[in-house]
Amino acid sequence: MGAIKSLAKDTAVYGLSSIIGRFLNWCLVPLYTIKFVAAEYGVVTYVYSIVALALIVLTYGMETGFFRFANHERYKKPMEVYSTALISLAISSTLFMVLILAFLPQVSEAMQCGSHTEYVWMMALAVAIDAFTCLPFSFLRYKHLPIRFATVKLINIAVNIGLNLFFILLCPWLMTHAPSLVSWCYNPEFGIGYIFAANLVSSVLTLLLLIPQLRGFKWVFNKSLWREILVYSLPLLVLGIAGIMNQTIDKILLPWLVPDHVDAMTQLGIYGANYKIAIVMVMFIQAFRFAYEPFIFAQNKQQGDDKLRAFRDAMTYFVIFSMVIFLGVMFYLPVLRYFISPHYFSGLKVVPVIMIAEFFFGVFFNLSLWYKLTDRTYWGMIFSLGGLVVTLTVNILLVPHIGYMGCAWAALACYGLMMIASWLVGRICHPIDYDVLRLALYFLVAMAMWVLGTFIATGHHWIDMAIRTPLLAVYIWFALKHQRISIKNLIPKRL
Repeated sequence: MGAIKSLAKDTAVYGLSSIIGRFLNWCLVPLYTIKFVAAEYGVVTYVYSIVALALIVLTYGMETGFFRFANHERYKKPMEVYSTALISLAISSTLFMVLILAFLPQVSEAMQCGSHTEYVWMMALAVAIDAFTCLPFSFLRYKHLPIRFATVKLINIAVNIGLNLFFILLCPWLMTHAPSLVSWCYNPEFGIGYIFAANLVSSVLTLLLLIPQLRGFKWVFNKSLWREILVYSLPLLVLGIAGIMNQTIDKILLPWLVPDHVDAMTQLGIYGANYKIAIVMVMFIQAFRFAYEPFIFAQNKQQGDDKLRAFRDAMTYFVIFSMVIFLGVMFYLPVLRYFISPHYFSGLKVVPVIMIAEFFFGVFFNLSLWYKLTDRTYWGMIFSLGGLVVTLTVNILLVPHIGYMGCAWAALACYGLMMIASWLVGRICHPIDYDVLRLALYFLVAMAMWVLGTFIATGHHWIDMAIRTPLLAVYIWFALKHQRISIKNLIPKRL
């Protein structure tokens, strides 16, 4: 249990930056949905979908590669691994920026930005910086410095949020009451461009804050080591591309699958806004991932059954906490939905589907440890490519007929099949005796609670939520009982 407590502690700290950051960005959604029409917010959703894909390509699995080789028994110089990977990312990020600037008009048109080339170069520069800084952040995780990690992340978030509020809320007010104060830096016609500008400024600041992680060691580039890292990481790149495409290809395809372009961008805006409500599940998974990857590589050094028990326990508690989050969001959706404008409420039906889909992805990530620890990362590539085929097929079949709801069902089908495939192959290649029946029980009981909660509809949201709250408490009690955890033991002896 000591290892699990350490994982939980790191997850909590890493989650501070991830959860608070995503929560604050989540809080910007009502601002965006009130200030911008759905078609404009659709452009923002589209651009960030492309950005997510570009970031995966530009990091090309170097984060996991760094963790693997910095902990590798054959390499006794982790700083040489770090330096080699840093130089590689610096060169590739620079080349990316040069290519974007060389073909800026064409890229702008392809990204649905039209003549607004400034949207593209700002986000391209932000992505190039973020790709490079991913490794200093990984280095902080490797050194078990979650407080430093969280601090830099939170500063980045605070600046991004502050600039969004300044340009989207304060500047329009000042232009009416004291235009001379902001007329030199604010143009009302720039609109959603200020969202991208805020992102760029926060990325630059993050790079400056991470300078201490770029000094104090000898910069060397080991070519043979670099080739080994690439061989290990390139399957992870394909995995990452397929994985992020599974998350974003629906938003990229939707404008091309819906005949009416204006209606397509409106649908994309509604889908993107409601997707944000389901972000709570994504936040937890992201926090867990930050702590879990260094945890599994460090835990793998242990001998005997202890490490396998730690992996099994991690999966069990992941499922329990995920289901508590799912029930919490669904039971209190009558309040949570007001994080977006009422004009977007038509898309609320995607929330449970997306949350379950993201849960399946989280389980898949837990299962992925077997091919990372055995250096058979090509299996992750196979699973993700298979998932991508499912995503493309379901989107192409359903989106032209049922719009953005087809995107949600495609995500569920994709992650569900990836999860099942990884479990089946893992049982043969690297068996970990997960208590599948117990895990399934926790999931099915949560689904039963949700269905029961949906039948509670008095017409008064506060009464409905008050009645549903005991259902959530019952589920937590049920999980604790089956894990043989006493509530008394959860309460600190000294407050």
